[in-house]
Amino acid sequence: MTKEEYLDLAASRWDALESLQDERTFYDYEKKFDTLWVELGRQVLEKTVGVSSTDRRIKKKSKVATE
Repeated sequence: MTKEEYLDLAASRWDALESLQDERTFYDYEKKFDTLWVELGRQVLEKTVGVSSTDRRIKKKSKVATE
């Protein structure tokens, strides 16, 4: 993953982050903020390591380990 790819992913979440300012309670803000960052983290991880298996019990070597 390049810096530009990461910045593009982060920029794609900017509007959603800005819309959090409209939340009425800190709890709602925090809940939606967490969801956005977990999703962004998943996308960054998948771009860096590769798409994970749907079965959480199966662990394979990532593309990073094979390079």
